[in-house]
Amino acid sequence: MDAAVSSMNRNRSLQPLISMSCMKTLRKCTYLFIIVCFMTRTSRADEYEPEEFLKREYSLIKPYRGLGFSSSSQWDLMGTAVITPDYIRLTPDSQSRQGAVWSRIPFYLRDWELKVHFKVHGQGKKNFNGDGLAIWLTKERMQIGPVFGNINQFTGLAIFVDTYPNAEKQHDRAFPYVSVMLGNGTLTYEHDKDGRSTELGGCTAMVRNTLHDSFLLIRYTRNQLTLLTDIDGKQTYKDCASISGLRLPMGYFLGTSSATGDLTDNHDLISLKVYELTVERDLQEEEEEVLLPKVDDMEQFHVDVQEEGMSGVQIFITLLFSVMGLGVLAVVGIVVYGRWKENKRKRFY
Repeated sequence: MDAAVSSMNRNRSLQPLISMSCMKTLRKCTYLFIIVCFMTRTSRADEYEPEEFLKREYSLIKPYRGLGFSSSSQWDLMGTAVITPDYIRLTPDSQSRQGAVWSRIPFYLRDWELKVHFKVHGQGKKNFNGDGLAIWLTKERMQIGPVFGNINQFTGLAIFVDTYPNAEKQHDRAFPYVSVMLGNGTLTYEHDKDGRSTELGGCTAMVRNTLHDSFLLIRYTRNQLTLLTDIDGKQTYKDCASISGLRLPMGYFLGTSSATGDLTDNHDLISLKVYELTVERDLQEEEEEVLLPKVDDMEQFHVDVQEEGMSGVQIFITLLFSVMGLGVLAVVGIVVYGRWKENKRKRFY
């Protein structure tokens, strides 16, 4: 009997220890469950941004360690561009500023995808802001110029985020407007026409003063360029432009530039992420050496720029001079006919 009582007392004394052990086990299981959930979430995110294909030598991401003026830097700053912990401000909300960042490493990917994370914001009201920014993959680099902070007549690919309409007639599109241009060293970007004469494709994208950051996705594979936008903060991309038969040489340089004039905005670059794409190709698909950028069928991308019609005064003046011209011709004709008739009579005398 005493042994049974002793055993019961021993069990009672062990109950707190057993309870503590169960609590520890439950806590460990909870921690393990949280870790598994986090790893699962991370792996799902990797489905959209596969790190194994991220090309860090061509990418520009926080904390921007490869950007600066040292000899070991992979990226160069130019103009008014400055580095902050969260973004690279290409141009501030001030007049007549130009800034850019350029990669030092030549670009040698055949099939790739570029994700551009940026933000455009400022104090100016709509259509009283400017000018925009551009993403470049060009032969030239580190040259200040009039095209969103870069030179005109460039050689390579440009994606323009134009926030100010320069052309007087803009009934067919709203701004900001994203467009694609391919330069061969002789084509000129015309600011007065917002680049319509050399535009290969584009779309309206309200990227200014938004609640969310803006994203562009540029995909190039099998000589086809696809441009998509994400500006609603929903992490879904919408089609913007698709250009087939576009051929780019290797060894160009990646860059981003911006400019302000009389109208201003903050143009902030947050990241550039380059991914190498794995594309299965047939044996017949031989790699063609491209010396200059080109589009196979340039006519299908020709943009007709409609000239403004004549005003009422211009029409009146044109009609007036036309009538006067016809009157002068009639008088001259009558005089010539009279002289011819008089000469004909003299022949019979």
